[in-house]
Amino acid sequence: MNSKKINAGNVWKQVEDVMVPRLRLSVNERVVYYHLLRHSRLEGKVRYRFSIVSLGRGTRLSGRPVRVAVRRLAELGALRLVRRSKTGHVVEVRVPDEIRAARCNAASVGDRRRAPAHGASLEEIDFMQTKALRQAIHSREGGRCFYCLRRLAPTVRCVDHVVPLAQSGRNSYRNLVGCCLECNSQKGERPAEDFVRWLYRERRLTAAELAGRVRALDALAAGKLQPAVQGLRK
Repeated sequence: MNSKKINAGNVWKQVEDVMVPRLRLSVNERVVYYHLLRHSRLEGKVRYRFSIVSLGRGTRLSGRPVRVAVRRLAELGALRLVRRSKTGHVVEVRVPDEIRAARCNAASVGDRRRAPAHGASLEEIDFMQTKALRQAIHSREGGRCFYCLRRLAPTVRCVDHVVPLAQSGRNSYRNLVGCCLECNSQKGERPAEDFVRWLYRERRLTAAELAGRVRALDALAAGKLQPAVQGLRK
């Protein structure tokens, strides 16, 4: 692993465009990863020493979310745990093109952002493949969170799998929605319909909005909510 300083701008693009959607990082995992990256690789250091308490202070998270985020980042290969003790952790922080699960190479990220092959069918497209295709999902939602319906700025939005990948969900337009980071984190692995009903109980949706979200989920699964993509086979 190279210890020289890296291009922060390129790494940020790789994280946001490839690593976050492909690894489905939660808000907490992103915060923890960025903090560790900032104090290690972006300063030309491969290894970084920290305690859960100090990392919590730095990220403004409590102990349990920090532990969970560190554990999952290690499972994904974003971190390599070198040493762990009561006094702290020593980790090697990996940038996206060093993470096998992200399958991201700094020299080829641009090449992978190609449009679908001309004449491709909408049903054949992996909508997590490129930034343009993910944008098509957001555009379909009209700039709002599919779940809670609040209007979103580009910095607080993500693409969510209605049926999680761990439960055999696909990267089809029928299984992807644009949503806010908060809903993405809170929904987790629970069924989407259960989640929107929870939003209603939390008074974040009205009864009419809940009914609309349930209908939208049915329409999504039926292929009725199609994003606009150029060059598709009719």
